[in-house]
Order: sequence, then structure tokens, then C-alpha cells
Amino acid sequence: MPSERERVVPVASASYSNLVGFIFIFNLIVGTGALTLPGVFAKAGWFLGLVVILLLAIMSYMTVTFIIEAMAGANAIKNWQNLQVRRRTRNSIGNSDDERDLESTPLIGSGAEESHYYQLTHKFELGEMASLFFNDFGRVLFYLCFIVYLFGDLSIYSAAVSRSLRDIICEHDRSNSSDISIVESKTMYQPGNFQSKGNHTCWKDHSISRIHMYRIILIAFNVIFGPIILCGIQKTKYLQMLTAIFRWLAFTFMICIATKLLITDGAKGHPVGVNFYGSPPLFGACVYSFMCHHSLPSLLAPLRNKSKVSKILSYDYIVICMFYIVLAMTGIFAFEHVEDLYTLNFLPDQENSKDFLSGLYVVIDYFLSLFPVFTLSTSFPVIAVTLKNNLQILFLDMSRYESYNLCIRALFPLMTILPSFCVAYLTDSLSTLVAFTGSYAGTGIQYIIPVCLLYFSRRTCTELLGSGIVNHFQSPFKSNGWLILVLIWSVICVVLVSINLFH
Repeated sequence: MPSERERVVPVASASYSNLVGFIFIFNLIVGTGALTLPGVFAKAGWFLGLVVILLLAIMSYMTVTFIIEAMAGANAIKNWQNLQVRRRTRNSIGNSDDERDLESTPLIGSGAEESHYYQLTHKFELGEMASLFFNDFGRVLFYLCFIVYLFGDLSIYSAAVSRSLRDIICEHDRSNSSDISIVESKTMYQPGNFQSKGNHTCWKDHSISRIHMYRIILIAFNVIFGPIILCGIQKTKYLQMLTAIFRWLAFTFMICIATKLLITDGAKGHPVGVNFYGSPPLFGACVYSFMCHHSLPSLLAPLRNKSKVSKILSYDYIVICMFYIVLAMTGIFAFEHVEDLYTLNFLPDQENSKDFLSGLYVVIDYFLSLFPVFTLSTSFPVIAVTLKNNLQILFLDMSRYESYNLCIRALFPLMTILPSFCVAYLTDSLSTLVAFTGSYAGTGIQYIIPVCLLYFSRRTCTELLGSGIVNHFQSPFKSNGWLILVLIWSVICVVLVSINLFH
């Protein structure tokens, strides 16, 4: 049964078209995970990587449709509760005629009532749906998983941006990036087992180290973008659209450059077909690369034509999956060694920029090296706002949010930024952060939570509304067998990753 205490976040009245919604979702999904795919493909093998990314794309889309149906169910319950309040109000003022008319109206049957109940008009964050459908124990588990994931997400974003800027600003030795033996991809993956150059100086004639430069940039990034979480998603609308153009250009440049290297120089990379020891970062990166579930409600509510939401998401997943495969396959064969952040394979070499064409390549390399800065800086506020909203839902009564003093409300932006900043401050290892965040918390967010939300949403709506009202936002994967399949798949993923991580 739904909780008596409704906690609702006010929804902005602004809306956007299907195309803008497509762009927003594209921007949300394609982030750091995409830039780590070539590296994990090289470790796990090209065939294993291809199979896993196709399977995880299908499973991720399936659970996205679960979230949509659960959100429509939450709207139906809210509308049902509002109807009960109106009935009690009319009864209390003694309007017996109106009451009899209202009571005589069937709860089930008309198409108008069906469309009235199941909607996506009101934004329900995942935390609100968990409070609506889960018991106390379930809510604790949900928030534990959700908060750990989002904190890890923000840590990865901060580390990726800071590391990219650090490697562009500091001097780099391009010769070291291609002297890695093929045997490296056959070794067992160990978290944190990477060669850190953090103690090296940033420039030959200066004493500041690369790790100190990384931390200076990290502090500046959080100081600049931290206050943006006080603003809504709508305020980054045009920046999101501009970033989408940058993403398409960056992917096109990376694929074209890698293809050119394959044509002119031949295949320098010789990845194995299957290497199960490389599966932990592969599973983590693939789960992470298709993640949009945590912020999906915030993007769906302002969508103008919500009847097309499943089709929009399917287009997003198809386009993104194709780009991921082409990006990873060209990268692992074009480069002898693929960095854990793929854009670092395109660091500019100014010494050879003597003619126009070479200078153009340097400009493109700078653009690609700065690509994580562009792409993650626009997604960072979206993820941060989602985390802040869910922290507020957990600790505050949102029905009287305005009654809390300013100090209490200002505490939540700090709670959102500081933990992720501390994690990113202590390590710049993206492979470790992505492996743990994607494989554990990511599995919970992308698989287990959507299944549980959908199951309890269906059960609650059936109890309150009956089975005669059709949910037009129902997932195409209607059978409970799909729910069981997703749960089994998530357990298999976690077990395999755990064995390879800690064996």
C-alpha cells in the first residue's frame, strides 16, 4: 500500500520536444563509460566485448521500460489518492448530491479515466517510487545502493575531467603509450594495479608534480560546477544541445582517425578474442555505459509527447550501441596500447605540426583530449541534482520543504559534492572507479531496483485500481518471466565479476 506521507518534489512547468528529449537522454547515457570501452575491450577480448555489450544494451533497455511503467503506476496511485481526498472533502461539507454522483461513477471502464490515472505528468524520482512501493527495509537498501552509485558517478566525472585537463596541461611522453606488450591484456585484472605517473613532475623545469596539478584542477572544477546543482535541468538546455554536437564530432573524429591509422599503418593492436580475466572492467564499463535510469524521471516529466517515450529511448539505445561497437573495435586494432580513458590516445604532438595538415591534426587532437571536459561538465549537474533530490527525499518532508531554514537546505548541496570530491582527490584511477561503481552499485540501479519497482508497482496498482484499467506506458516485456530473467542475469554478472576481482 502507498505511504500516507506523500513526498513530492515540485516539477518545473517548462517542456521540450521529442528531439530535445532524444538529445538529453543521449547526453546522459554517453559519458565516461563510452571512453573506457576501447580499453576494456582490449583487456577482455574483442569477441567477448562484442557479445557482452550487445547483451547489456538489450537488458538495459528492458529495465528502462520497467522504470517508465513504474513511474506511470506511481502517477496512477497519486491520482487515486487525490480522488479519495476529494471524496472525503465533499462528504465533510455535506454535499450529498455531488457525493452520490461521484460514488456512482465507476472507477474502472472509461478510456478517459484510464488516461487520467496512468500518466508521466508528475515527476517521481526513483527515491519517491521506492518510498511509495517498498517497506522500510527495502527503502534502506535502495538508498544505500543508489547513493553509493551516484557518489561513485560524480567521483568518476570529477576524476575524468581533472585527469584530461592535467594530461593536456602537463608535458607528456607519447613514446610510452605504444610500448606495451600484448601479453598485458592476458594478465588478470587487479583493482589499482596500474602504473601511476602522479609523482612525475608536470614540467621538466618545475617542481610541481602531476598529482598536485590533478588535485588543483579537481578543486577548481568542483568550485565552478558545484553551485550549478542549485539550478534545474532546464537551465542547461542549450548547453546540452551544444554538447550533443560536440559528442557526435568527437566520436566521428576518433573513429575516422582510428580507421585512417588502420588503413595507412595496418593493425598495431592484436587483442585476443576472449579473455575472461578482463571481464570485471568489461562488465563494469558496459553497465556504466548504458546507465540513465537514475535520472530518467527528471528527463521524462518535461517531455511534451510522452506517448513516444519508448520509441525515443529505443532510438537512443540503437544509435549509442552502434557507436560504442565501432568506437571500440577501431580503437583496439588501431593502437598497440589503449589507455583506460580512450581520449588520452589522442594527446596532441605539437613538435610535428609544421604544415597545415599536421596543424589541423593537432587541433583535432586537442578537441578530442578536451572532449571529456565538454561532455561530463554538462552531465555533472544533472547527476548532482538527482543525488541532491534523493538525499532531500530521504531526510526531509518534501511537502513542507519551504518551511526548512536556509542552513538545512544548503546542507544538501554540500552533502552531494564533498564525498565524491574526496574520493576523486584520493585516486585518479578511472578503471578502478568504473569497475566497482558499474559492477556493484550499477547492477543494483540498472537491474535489481527497476525489477523490484515494477513488481511492487503492478501489485499495488492492481490492489487499488483493479486489473481493468490499462497502463498505456506498460513495458513490452510484460511477463513476470522477464523480471526473473533480469534478476538471474544480475546475479550472474555480480558473481562472475566478484570471482575475477578477488580470486
